[in-house]
Amino acid sequence: MATNRKLGVTTDIRLAMLKNLTTDVIQHGKVETTEARAKEVKSIVDSIISLAIKEKDNFEMVDVKVVKAKLDSKGNKVTELVKSKNGKEYLKVVKEETTESRQKDNPSRLNARKKMMRKLNKVKDNEGKNIDLPAKLFNEIAPKYEGRVGGYTRIVKAGPRKGDGAEKAILMLV
Repeated sequence: MATNRKLGVTTDIRLAMLKNLTTDVIQHGKVETTEARAKEVKSIVDSIISLAIKEKDNFEMVDVKVVKAKLDSKGNKVTELVKSKNGKEYLKVVKEETTESRQKDNPSRLNARKKMMRKLNKVKDNEGKNIDLPAKLFNEIAPKYEGRVGGYTRIVKAGPRKGDGAEKAILMLV
């Protein structure tokens, strides 16, 4: 007996499709698909959210030395005129060293982040910047469901699809 639905496609296509649907649910909060696909994605999303809840506070704050270019009041880099060994002059960017406090994941949280990324795609926003979905899971979604024991998603049936009559369903975060 199969442990998961085959959904009428080959393995690599099925895994890519489930990864895409899982990413959409985490990013947008809901996705409309067929009922069988929704049931399959529901278990994946629930397991990822439970992993995020388990590891959400498993980090430590560390002070890190950061060397940055010094900026003027307009936000431009400050430069100074420097003479090289052979006597030529050039502009050099002035650097300043500061310390910042950053989160450092403990090993189990890092492992959880890697497990999440195996089930999710990398996503970019409209401006082309990467969206950190594991950070969204740890910082936004996990605190929302902290007191809950399972059941983080809901499947709502949406009737038959117009073209082929397949049962549509909306999978959403509760």
